[in-house]
Amino acid sequence: MASDAPTLTPGLRYARFSRRLKAILLDWMLAMALLFGALAVASNAQSDTLARILGVAVVVILLLYEPVLVWRTGGTFGHAWTNLRVVDDRGGNLSFAKALARFAIKSLLGWYSFLTMLATRRNQAVHDLLTHSTVQIRDAAKANPGQFVTERSADDPAMPSWRRRALVTVVYLALGVLLYFGVLAALLQGGILSRAGINHGICSGGDRIVDFAAAAAWLAMIAVVIGMGWRGRLFGARKA
Repeated sequence: MASDAPTLTPGLRYARFSRRLKAILLDWMLAMALLFGALAVASNAQSDTLARILGVAVVVILLLYEPVLVWRTGGTFGHAWTNLRVVDDRGGNLSFAKALARFAIKSLLGWYSFLTMLATRRNQAVHDLLTHSTVQIRDAAKANPGQFVTERSADDPAMPSWRRRALVTVVYLALGVLLYFGVLAALLQGGILSRAGINHGICSGGDRIVDFAAAAAWLAMIAVVIGMGWRGRLFGARKA
């Protein structure tokens, strides 16, 4: 009788963005619970000294939470709950210095750090690349094929050279910048977005929604262009 269990692809399994996003959201929920819990305790205690101690403690915990856990256990609680692990390219866990640098780069770049995932062979974000690390499935037996990718081949003779793909991708991104500002100009002309919000940062609720939607669309477009360019799917540098 045929087994109902999914057939897993052999080799190392690198986490997809959707899996990593779930881990981030779980860690964010933990951070919010810690923050609101500390605020509740401080407000009920009505002690300035306790409030300051709690404030310092929360900041220290939030700053060291990810670096320490990645160093000691290979990942945060979010990573563990989503069956992920941060792995050094040399094998094993990252050193504390690497884990701290990785957290600092990710915090500085924010969501932009993840734009390179589609263009790398092992689904690496910028903070992974710069610290020579990857995020992998922790327990292959508990994973399904939709949660990971295996290493992409870099030696495809039908693929244009990486220089050509990079150049074409940059051209598309430049055109995307022009398109983005063109859309903003059209929104201003149509009265959908106010000039006060653009020039002086005085935004209404509608301005904030439009600005967020435009920024999200711009971020998504960058990710798609980089991914398609690196995979040879853009006109001008297509895979044969």
